Amino acid sequence: MFFTDFCATKYITCIPSAGADAIYTHNMLERLQKKWKVNGLQLVLILCTFAIGGSLTGYVGKRLIHVLDIEQKWLWVITYIVIITILWPLAVLLVSVFFGQFRFFTGYLKKVGRRMGLLKSETGSQKSEVQNQE
Repeated sequence: MFFTDFCATKYITCIPSAGADAIYTHNMLERLQKKWKVNGLQLVLILCTFAIGGSLTGYVGKRLIHVLDIEQKWLWVITYIVIITILWPLAVLLVSVFFGQFRFFTGYLKKVGRRMGLLKSETGSQKSEVQNQE
């Protein structure tokens, strides 16, 4: 029901059928490619970096949590969230080196850091350069 309602919006046009999911996925990937201004191969490498970096973060985070041996569930959850929040950018940057996407992810993480208020906003020519990379 949601999918057919979503298809009727201005974002995508599709006919609900067996291939509707494929059409939606294709349009989503095209939008990401345009937004990030990358070619098809780069998009695949970026998505692989996100997937492997996220999986690595979860794996290492659980290993660290087991080393800490926290008994209280609420403290375990809070600690895990903090560890994951710290590890994710590091894991994604590490994986991006092997996929040749380090430049993209440094810009991406700077943008996320600015949106979260962790980094200062760039001014002048630096800001336009970052927007061109997005």
